[in-house]
Amino acid sequence: MVTGASSGIGEALARQLAARGVGLVLVARRGDVLKQLADELRERHGVHVDVLPLDLTDDEQCAEAERRLADPHRPVELLVNNAGSSGSGLFADLPLKRELQTALLSAIVPLRLTHAVLPAMIARGSGGVLNISSMSALLPRPRSATYGASKAFLSSLGETLAMETAGHGVRVTTVHTGLTRSGFHQAAGVPADRLPDMKWLAPEQVAQESLGALVAGRPAVVPGRAYRLRYPVLRVLPRWLLRRIVRREHQA
Repeated sequence: MVTGASSGIGEALARQLAARGVGLVLVARRGDVLKQLADELRERHGVHVDVLPLDLTDDEQCAEAERRLADPHRPVELLVNNAGSSGSGLFADLPLKRELQTALLSAIVPLRLTHAVLPAMIARGSGGVLNISSMSALLPRPRSATYGASKAFLSSLGETLAMETAGHGVRVTTVHTGLTRSGFHQAAGVPADRLPDMKWLAPEQVAQESLGALVAGRPAVVPGRAYRLRYPVLRVLPRWLLRRIVRREHQA
């Protein structure tokens, strides 16, 4: 099951999984886009593809995805937690509803879906969970406060679950993505001049490195050489210094 499968990293993961002969359950709000993608993947790769047009921020629609994941007659071997949203602006100025949706999609929905699928995976002794997190999880993120905080939750959850499931044949991998050309930032209303001048990643590269890390049983992966070099530095820098660096970036 791939959430947020209608575009960007989610779509790239769906395409690469289908190319490997993997049957899919595609989840996103845009049912028409999902159906078009599903038809293409069935025709090109001959795989079975189910479509679940769901708004995962809605409690009952999220519960529908949970029921599908827990269905013992149709076991899911891999859950990809990719759905996400964000807004751009000062936290106090942004609508509460949108901030709650961001927190739900990046933190609570992955928790619910993983909790629904993990018991059966552990019982079988096989399966995997791929969490699409962000480098933002390491940093204070002015104008994207809720997004960064919820991704920090997801990263921490994924790291811990990788430890808890290590002896049960289940792999949990968290992906710390950098800037990716997925349309996400435009949808969030983030001005291009506020984004760091670093190399952008293609969704296909993120998907390929993510699946490679999952197959290898690695608990975490940072796609892109530039971001891999930056990641360990960010983890060890004092928080006061990180805040100063981020403040200068936003003032530039």
